[in-house]
Amino acid sequence: MGLVGSGHCLAMCGGLAAAMGLKQTPFRLFLYNVGRIVSYVIAGAIVGAALFSAASLYPSLLIGLRILAGTFMLLIGIYIIGWRQVLVWVERGGAILWRGLQPLARRLPPQRAAHHVFLAGMLWGWLPCGLVYSALAWSAMAAHPMQGAAFMLAFGAGTLPSMFLTGILSHRLQVFLRSYGFRWIAGLFMIGYGILTLGIAVKQLHHFA
Repeated sequence: MGLVGSGHCLAMCGGLAAAMGLKQTPFRLFLYNVGRIVSYVIAGAIVGAALFSAASLYPSLLIGLRILAGTFMLLIGIYIIGWRQVLVWVERGGAILWRGLQPLARRLPPQRAAHHVFLAGMLWGWLPCGLVYSALAWSAMAAHPMQGAAFMLAFGAGTLPSMFLTGILSHRLQVFLRSYGFRWIAGLFMIGYGILTLGIAVKQLHHFA
């Protein structure tokens, strides 16, 4: 999901990653991305922990979470292909959180020490992003803090090649990942996986009934 969503990552954060690459060594740019992924892991653990007890008390909740995850996958596929409006409402909601974190980000310019770069990357991880929220919907389906964290770690690792290399080889990589063909292949992959997920949820509903 993180890998095929790279085109969306570039649309949202490609400029930020490229700007970082102009000012940083590859190690510091990598550290910046590690901070971002750590935030994803924390968010996955929080979501998994929040649903841990509820899922054990209400088994049908997991079916609902699967439906949510499949629906988000469909939406992100449509988003990647080019219909941006489908997830604007999600990112507007996340922008409320970002408004609270933005003043902190301004206090951590990338020219400072390595640990400041890492902390700035962690704040970057909380930028409002429909793709990240879709991944969190999948991590919620695990209904366990460790599994939720592991899912978001895998997702973040999938986004790392595009975001790290964009900071070093920004132009060529962005041209490829933003190309018409790549967007359609990635979008159709997401849509197909979303349909498959919803199909599994429907079968579970029949079995549960």
